[in-house]
Amino acid sequence: MSDNRSVKIRVRQLSKVFGNQPKKALELRDQGLKRPEILDRTGQTLGLSDINFDVYEGELLVIMGLSGSGKSTLIRCLNRLIEPSEGEIVIDGENIPSLKERELLECRRRHFSMVFQNFALFPHRTVRQNAEFGLEIRGVDPAERRQTAASALKQVGLAGWEDAYPNQLSGGMQQRVGLARALANDASVLLMDEAFSALDPLIRGDMQQELLELQHRMKKTTVFITHDLDEALSIGDRIVLLKDGEVVQIGTPEEILTQPADDYVRRFIEGVDKSRILRAESAMRKVRSTVRDTDGPRTALRKMRDHGLDAIYILDRERRLIGLIDADAASQALEEGKQRVTDVMTQDFRKVVREEPLHNLFAMFHENRFPIAVVDENQVLQGVVVKGAVLDELAQAGER
Repeated sequence: MSDNRSVKIRVRQLSKVFGNQPKKALELRDQGLKRPEILDRTGQTLGLSDINFDVYEGELLVIMGLSGSGKSTLIRCLNRLIEPSEGEIVIDGENIPSLKERELLECRRRHFSMVFQNFALFPHRTVRQNAEFGLEIRGVDPAERRQTAASALKQVGLAGWEDAYPNQLSGGMQQRVGLARALANDASVLLMDEAFSALDPLIRGDMQQELLELQHRMKKTTVFITHDLDEALSIGDRIVLLKDGEVVQIGTPEEILTQPADDYVRRFIEGVDKSRILRAESAMRKVRSTVRDTDGPRTALRKMRDHGLDAIYILDRERRLIGLIDADAASQALEEGKQRVTDVMTQDFRKVVREEPLHNLFAMFHENRFPIAVVDENQVLQGVVVKGAVLDELAQAGER
């Protein structure tokens, strides 16, 4: 993620002590003591210690860690369902810990919607009425909230289920109602606390994909809590990895996998199928040579010979990839007196974007004898991936 994007939430020096002597616990923390020693000496539990991170506008940030790592405490500190012991949580210029009660309520309404693990639906209310609930509490006009709820339900694929009751829905559908309720509130930040943990694995995978598609459409700033590393790696733009109430590492899924901060992170990522997380750009190599669409077959053959290539990509004036020509085709074109490489070029090769998971590339190598081109959204050639580079990248990632 680029640091050039605007910061939606800034968290600095955030700590939370559970107990009636937080100052004493924090003093011991500042002297270098860790959570177990502080608990032994004071009976105070250091839930969070000196947490610092940013959440970018439109980002899906995952906060993850094992049980007791502090992740649920952290998400509840963001909207002050749990009172921090020290630190700043600034959203759009407002420092949440310093807000008075009425200001805090208004800040929550404006900025935060929450989706829980246990769905938190009202069994006696219909799907529409559940989706409307937050709007009803705010006193929104019935006609407006009905329309807003209907739109939110459509966003999560529940159009037509408005009059059903929760007990008539599958677990995945119930969680979609909870998500629709959060979207209907139109808060600027979506907080999701282990939102998919109670779902069966297949439904959970479907919901993760639904969330990614929703995120792509809506660009909603989202903070997602999970204890599941595969889930974090699958959906997160970036991951904040916690251990014993402290941040161990912050990074993209690829950074976590390829540049683990310490032995704890290395152990944590053992067994992960790295081919599903690493992207084409990690194995991409510089293209040794190309030809223009105005060049002839003689030029193509010369460049292939000079650079040791069996085939060469053809680009237009804007450096967009339009085709490929191999040595046999170029030689035949020369014999036949063809003037341009475009007369005999082929488009029978594979191309992907930088973000394509490496595991998708293996089948492509079997389907086609040419390297895989990497292009941007405008079809401008970025680089090339050969099979050996993929295997090499996976081998290196396994050694890190």
